[in-house]
Formats: sequence, structure tokens, C-alpha cells
Amino acid sequence: MNLSEVLIESRLVAIVRGISREEAVTAGKGMADGGIRLMEVTLNTPGAQHIIADWRARHEGQAYIGAGTVLNVQMAKEAVAAGAQFLVSPNVDLSVIEYAVEQGIDIWPGAMTPTEIVAAHEAGARVVKLFPMASLGLSYLKEVKAPLNHIPLLATGGANLDNIAQYYEAGAAAVGLGSALLPKQALTAGNSEQIAKQAKVFVRAAAGDRED
Repeated sequence: MNLSEVLIESRLVAIVRGISREEAVTAGKGMADGGIRLMEVTLNTPGAQHIIADWRARHEGQAYIGAGTVLNVQMAKEAVAAGAQFLVSPNVDLSVIEYAVEQGIDIWPGAMTPTEIVAAHEAGARVVKLFPMASLGLSYLKEVKAPLNHIPLLATGGANLDNIAQYYEAGAAAVGLGSALLPKQALTAGNSEQIAKQAKVFVRAAAGDRED
């Protein structure tokens, strides 16, 4: 399955980092019920492999589950063994991209410069993550897209409801969402309904509809 097409169609991927297994159950249910189709947990989250496997079991057919912060081939193999359906990294490691391509798994490696973006794309990444967007800014995204408009970019960092439309206007094919998607109080309280409500608003925003 080409999950890059799902990413470009839905224009969103949720990024979850540093939460407990209990919070992950709440977060996963809320995001999936809210219409998030791509959910990623970073591998520097304690128990990440367990969360990946648990999300696969709970949300099969509702959402696709991926692993983030994949820094080397060994981490990629462990993520795939846990059930990861796509891989995301903060950097361009050609060996990791090669492994993912061999396994038929979509990988969205993180890149900052035009050289890195092109290298990742030529190595087999259908979508490249532009990171760190919060520091690079929207003007950087616009400049990079001008000569590289043939490469879909996943802009990750700094997106919220107030500025997400600007990300798409600047040329992002999709946006990576982190803390803005998961209100801390909802996680602490185990309130998946509140997370689902927040997710639905982001899903509508990605579709170009900000009406509640």
C-alpha cells in the first residue's frame, strides 16, 4: 500500500512523543475517532514498540500506524517488527531509506537543505519531511518549493489551528502535528472524546474548512 498517497490525500500525520502507554491508549482512540488516518509514535518514546503494536491491534482498518525518529536500520527493523506501516526520521540516512524501499514501506525522511531533499527523494522517498519547520519558517518553505515543486514536502514543526492554512498555502503537501493535536489535560484525564473533537477540527482545517 502506498501510504504516501494517503498522506497527500489527508494532508495530516499525527506525531506522538514521550507519552505513557496509558496515555497512548487515550491518544490513539481520540485521534482515530477524530479522523486522523496516519498516527506516528517516535521511537525515543519509552515503550514505543508496544504502543505501535497496541495501536495496530486497536485501530486496524481505521488508521495507519508508523514509527518516528528512526535513526538507523536496526531501529527501522525493530519498528517494522512491531507493526509499523510507515517510517519517519529527522534526518537523511540513505541506508534507512534503502531498507524501507526494499521492504515496500513508505519512509518520509527529514531534510532541511535542497541538497538533502533531492538526495532523499532520489533515494526512494516519495515524500520528504521538511524539518525543523518551526525554526525554518514559512518563507523558507516557499523558497524551497519554487525549484523543487515536484517533491511533496511534509512540513513538521510549529503547526497549529491558527497557522496550518498558511503551511498549505506555502506549498506543504502535508503537515506533521504534535502537541497542538493532543491537549495535555485531555491526556492526563483519559479524555479521548476531547482529543477526538480536536482532531476533527484539524481534519476539517486540512480539508480547507475551519468551521466548527
